[in-house]
Amino acid sequence: MYRPSKKTLSVLAVVLLLLWSGFLLTIGWAMRQPPETFGRVMKHMPMPAFFLFPFETMWVQARAGTVNPGDMAPNFTLPTVDHKSEVELSALRGKPVVLVFGSYT
Repeated sequence: MYRPSKKTLSVLAVVLLLLWSGFLLTIGWAMRQPPETFGRVMKHMPMPAFFLFPFETMWVQARAGTVNPGDMAPNFTLPTVDHKSEVELSALRGKPVVLVFGSYT
């Protein structure tokens, strides 16, 4: 019966660690990209891969914002529902604004 040597097992362990680290770095990079890029990367990810890295912890860290309660919101521009014009947040200063992040489907 073949028994791999300690050197072979050590090399295998290092190779697996390097592959896992590269995988973590790639996912970490993708999480910090715009949603379109992140989606393109994640659609190629096999489901068992989600069990190989701390996805939720990485996601929380990657998407943690820098705005705290009471801080002024950063300015941004969004298209209107009919996509005929755009609305800038700063133009609504002094008016109530509600931002809803989610899906109604």
